Amino acid sequence: MKKIWQFSLPLLLVFSFTGKAQTIDSLKIDFSGFIESYYAYDFNQPSENQKIPFLYNYNRHNEFNINNALFRVKANYENIYASFALHAGSYVEDNYASEDIKLISEAIVGIYLDDKRKHAIEMGIMPSFIGFETATSSSNLTLTRSMLAENSPYFITGIKYQFQPSEKWTFATLLTNGWQRISKPDKSALPAFGSQITFKPTVNATLNWSTFIGDEPTEFGLRTRYFSNLYFDYRWNESWRTIAGFDVGMQKSSVGENYENWFSPVFIAQYSFNSKWQTAFRTEYYQDENNVIINVNDMAFKTFGNSLNVDFLPSAKVKIRMEARWLKSQEPIFIRNNQLVDDNFFITASMSFEF
Repeated sequence: MKKIWQFSLPLLLVFSFTGKAQTIDSLKIDFSGFIESYYAYDFNQPSENQKIPFLYNYNRHNEFNINNALFRVKANYENIYASFALHAGSYVEDNYASEDIKLISEAIVGIYLDDKRKHAIEMGIMPSFIGFETATSSSNLTLTRSMLAENSPYFITGIKYQFQPSEKWTFATLLTNGWQRISKPDKSALPAFGSQITFKPTVNATLNWSTFIGDEPTEFGLRTRYFSNLYFDYRWNESWRTIAGFDVGMQKSSVGENYENWFSPVFIAQYSFNSKWQTAFRTEYYQDENNVIINVNDMAFKTFGNSLNVDFLPSAKVKIRMEARWLKSQEPIFIRNNQLVDDNFFITASMSFEF
């Protein structure tokens, strides 16, 4: 009985609030959540639990599953703010496999340094500052994530300083535990450095440049990694929206003083028929010849991809999505009928709700 009471008490406290936000004196608390169920079918019919090893979302073959279920609490008190979120799902199993802390999606404490809130410092486990695709897919143009998004950080742990001199410009610098890390695997490594510049010339346009520099542990010791992410997001009108992105990185070779590199361009176009129906097309390429980020048994990773999805929005909080995706590699890196092949076709369907 004691365990039941300990479990029920937090829930009673949460649901005792009437409405999304509560204010006690100057303390304001907001609750939000997201849940997404999915079904995926890979026509290569893999036997492994993860259907494609370099993708980390919707990655279960021929089964219904939860990709991500998240509950978040945000608090604001004077010039202090905090965010705490728990999550679960196959996304968590795949992306947090090497972490001791798996159930915490966010744990952030921040402070505004001035009355106009142009300067802020925050510390903790936070969403990544890299890329235009997030773990809550309702904000993404496509159902599944691009190869460049799947193979760059979804989360980081560290400290962030942000300066927003105007509505058009935002600058940030970060010190973190490394490339998508909560715990730091090698305590001798210096903190990794990150930067972000965001320019919004209009409400319909966003230009973002993020960088990362840090020593990453490998089987040959620490190797310095340099990375750049650039994207431009533009809404042309009520119907058309496009995103063009480009990732490039390099890392010191395991032997000698040379650097091994990888890069990935992507282009996505979304068309909205009306407030309830949307479609999006994506074309992309990812090259990692030396298997720095994507390890495919020492074969050069050079893979093209195309996808097409259709979305139905019965309400502002619900999305029902279907996507077909085809990947074509220069090398036979996929498995079909216990044989290596150079292409992979799969479909994914999902239903999500957020509040």
